[in-house]
Amino acid sequence: MQERPDTTAAYDSTWTEQAPAQPPTGMEQVMLSSGKIYVVLAVVLIIWVGLLTILFRTDRKIDRLERRLGDDRSDR
Repeated sequence: MQERPDTTAAYDSTWTEQAPAQPPTGMEQVMLSSGKIYVVLAVVLIIWVGLLTILFRTDRKIDRLERRLGDDRSDR
């Protein structure tokens, strides 16, 4: 019976090494250097808050309309 070679030793050096740190390139460098990344994040956050606000307001309005419709049908 032939012994199986230890393959974990071959991968140990790969797993223990850290990935090489790459310097920011292109758009990353522009955004990070002048602080524009925070502006982009703020705009995205404002958009999400706006969308969630519209969603909740619409849900409440629909809920009120459904209740009113249910009340109208029970009166008949």
